[in-house]
Amino acid sequence: MSVRTEPVEVPRAASTSSARTGGGHHGDTGTALRFITCGSVDDGKSTLIGRLLVDSKTVLQDQLAGVQRGGETDLALLTDGLSAEREQGITIDVAYRYFSTAKRKFIIGDAPGHEQYTRNMVTAASAADAAVVLVDATKLAWAAEVEDGTVVKRELLPQTRRHTLLCHLLRVQSIVFAVNKLDAIGDAGLAFERISTALTAFAEAAGVQVAGIVPISALKGWNVATRHADWVGYEGPSLLSLLEDLPVTAQDEAVPFAFPVQWVEKFSSSADTSQGRRVFWGRVASGHVEPGQRVTVLPSNQTATVAQVLSHTRQPKSVHAGHSAGIVLDREVDVSRGDWLLAPGAFEPVREITATVAWLDDEPLVAGRVYWALQGHRWVKAKVARIVDRVNITTLESEPATQLEANSIGDVVLALQQPLAVLPFTQSRALGSLVLVDTASHKTAAAVLVQPAAAKA
Repeated sequence: MSVRTEPVEVPRAASTSSARTGGGHHGDTGTALRFITCGSVDDGKSTLIGRLLVDSKTVLQDQLAGVQRGGETDLALLTDGLSAEREQGITIDVAYRYFSTAKRKFIIGDAPGHEQYTRNMVTAASAADAAVVLVDATKLAWAAEVEDGTVVKRELLPQTRRHTLLCHLLRVQSIVFAVNKLDAIGDAGLAFERISTALTAFAEAAGVQVAGIVPISALKGWNVATRHADWVGYEGPSLLSLLEDLPVTAQDEAVPFAFPVQWVEKFSSSADTSQGRRVFWGRVASGHVEPGQRVTVLPSNQTATVAQVLSHTRQPKSVHAGHSAGIVLDREVDVSRGDWLLAPGAFEPVREITATVAWLDDEPLVAGRVYWALQGHRWVKAKVARIVDRVNITTLESEPATQLEANSIGDVVLALQQPLAVLPFTQSRALGSLVLVDTASHKTAAAVLVQPAAAKA
């Protein structure tokens, strides 16, 4: 099972300055950081975001006046915008908010904690640079050392474990644990120490590298935007200071050129016979593109030369991974929405893949079923050839399985009706990820992460 890798050192923000630089990560810390809050139900995710918005002075006074309950400000209402969310007091869909400090801009997503909305959390995590996994200190049995003559094993909540594993699988570069509601604990220092130990042990067992473990009170604002001095023995940065120094996820520049065609534009007229009369628009998935490059079209296997490259503002220039481009070829080639332009010889399209799936449908996954698989903008039929195993989120062990229930994580083998150019997800987010869609209900059924070819053996 791919959830586990070799154990790594988990730096504690309380005791090491590496937390200020993302637990040892290096990269772009100037670009806006896209991060999500996740974890179990009622851990305080929406309240934390509300606190960040208020303390960064992003919220206007009239907005604060509109989120009053019983004369008190309810920070969670700043993100829970759906009427159903406000009525039930829960987060259902992912709510995105924008704020900035003097040092950096942020795009923050409030992911729901309920197990039935895990698919929404996966959607948000798939594009995130970082994740703040909240842990509610009031829900954990941290106090007793021995109970009924046996040593107490401190268990994290299932959703805390599941969301952390999903963020790890989805290559979220920086994962931060925020231990919340410590202000409601009598011996907050002991609680933070023991919960941190449990989190560190879990992260090491799962192979998750953690950027920091921060004690906070989202309700009171302690250690959120500013440090709360002399509290629980913590000497590290505030949560916001830690986020300001985390890197954004690097684009797949080192991977050969790959480009999923999203839209085909035809010139109204063109007297230039040195190039085709259509522009193929999309976002460069990997590598870069410039005039003179040779490309191969998938699935037709035709080849052509790039005659012109346009930026999203229609300016001629080379375009790199992660940016939109319009590509004009040197001759008329049959290319449609859903086709891929690829570096010649760099990819070997396959009809069978082994992949880790996060199963999101209410109806269990069973071998033999057929789904639509979406890669980029290309749809192909995919049959579940077999289910390899399922991960037990409590023990992190792989176990045999004949089906995957909702919100399970497991490995499967998919047989594709038409070949796709894929790479392991660990090598390329764009070329290593697919989505399975139910052919009848059209519901998103699974997030699919391609494994290395060696995993098929």
